[in-house]
Amino acid sequence: MDRMAQLAEVITRYAPAAGMHRTAVPRLSLFRADEPTVPTPSVYDASLCLIAQGAKSVAIAEQELFYDAAHYLVVSVDLPLVGRVTEASADAPYLCCKIDLDLPALVDMVIAEGGPGKPPPAPALAVYPGDPDLIDAACRLVRLLDRPESIPALAPLIERELLYRLLAGPHGGALRHLAVADSRLGQVSRAVARIRDRFRDQLRIRDIAAAAGMSESSLHEHFKAVTRTTPLEYQKQLRLQEARRLMLAKGLSAGAAGFAVGYDSPSQFSREYRRLFGAPPRQDVDRLSHQQNFLGAV
Repeated sequence: MDRMAQLAEVITRYAPAAGMHRTAVPRLSLFRADEPTVPTPSVYDASLCLIAQGAKSVAIAEQELFYDAAHYLVVSVDLPLVGRVTEASADAPYLCCKIDLDLPALVDMVIAEGGPGKPPPAPALAVYPGDPDLIDAACRLVRLLDRPESIPALAPLIERELLYRLLAGPHGGALRHLAVADSRLGQVSRAVARIRDRFRDQLRIRDIAAAAGMSESSLHEHFKAVTRTTPLEYQKQLRLQEARRLMLAKGLSAGAAGFAVGYDSPSQFSREYRRLFGAPPRQDVDRLSHQQNFLGAV
């Protein structure tokens, strides 16, 4: 059995139903869909995504990327994307593992190498042909689910190997600059983290710029270049996605969910929700409640 077949077999056992499945391995999530899905906006964390079976597309602004079992996706800064499973069936479900990047470990590795080197041409979001060594390490990480007693000792070692493989690969330049505080990607990453931590609060650009170590004009320019959105649009997506989660998981009304994420005006919340998700809050939640394959971000 080849590595992808092994990966699919383990994911099938630990993701027996459609949806996202968190695991005992830190930063590892598994995903399954038994049919193609509708386009779903979500913020993707900095991560490595490997599909063992099926296919998916992700879009940001006018750019759309496709990946499958022969290609892997790397997200090097948290991005607002629209994901859509394109190949999946009951007999051959979509199966994917997502490994969030351990950024402190990444920083340690880059510092040990002597710094980021020349600024990278690699984008913050990219798809690359499958790497056998990367697939092998990911498979070993997922297979630790069969040996939970080994997770504390072995998972950190395999994660470091995965980071090493990524740094040595075509996306290595972008990841090195993500790890450096005064690089543009590192600064945008700090701005993103600030917005995500305080997305319910009123957005003050000067505070975000200060946290990122940038001027306000530089923040707007480079934030848009990396995320394809403005800081305000990014915050809006975070608010609306959290409101959607609260309505789905907690049963909150649209008004209560909007208020919980920072909206003062129910009509503004409903209007912006419909613009992002394509339907009013209650209609959208009712539709998702009847879908077994609502995936989230992978």
